[in-house]
Amino acid sequence: MVVASSSLASGFVFEFLDEVRTFYDALAPKHHERMGTDLTNLSVERFVLATFADLVGPGARVLDAGCGPGRVTAHLAGLGLAAEGLDLSPVMLDLARTAFPDLSFRLGSLTALDVPDGGLAGILAWYSFIHIPPEHRAAVMSELRRVLVPGGCVLLAFQVGDEVLQVVDPDGSDIALGFHRLDPDAVTAHLVEAGFERVLLTVREPERPREVVPQALLIARRR
Repeated sequence: MVVASSSLASGFVFEFLDEVRTFYDALAPKHHERMGTDLTNLSVERFVLATFADLVGPGARVLDAGCGPGRVTAHLAGLGLAAEGLDLSPVMLDLARTAFPDLSFRLGSLTALDVPDGGLAGILAWYSFIHIPPEHRAAVMSELRRVLVPGGCVLLAFQVGDEVLQVVDPDGSDIALGFHRLDPDAVTAHLVEAGFERVLLTVREPERPREVVPQALLIARRR
């Protein structure tokens, strides 16, 4: 699915997706340099991803929605899953395909996933749900549920808080983007309303450079 401005099945066009894509296209090279290509220094994240892989089962088809340069997608593939990546940013996707040529990466959006009903055993929104404005979150949760088999799992990673952090392109352009910090209990409530049950919530303290708030990792299962 090629996305210029993505939409839900209702046909509404979401202009905020253009802002997200523009920001990450500009940020991609520096983001890739800062983050690297693996999760070596992220022990909590590796633990939660291993738990997710165990829950969905060996060889399960999973989608990393908002994959960026692909390092989480690659990690999941290394855990024995049939992992694919999806992202709004063509520049991020180019980086992912270069770094991990054996994996599948494609253009798309959380708001309208190009996956049939029940087509996945698991889906991740790894610091990508944070760009969904509050008025669209319930619809995106329903979209996540739609693509999962009964018993399938979603994994969300996000910063903890209740404010919107405005991040400016560190290279000095005037490009900026809002990052929504989220309350884990509020996110859980949205998931329950959409037909999920929470399986695991892990909140760790800031550890990495530039982290100033706790980081949440939440797994929920489709009822």
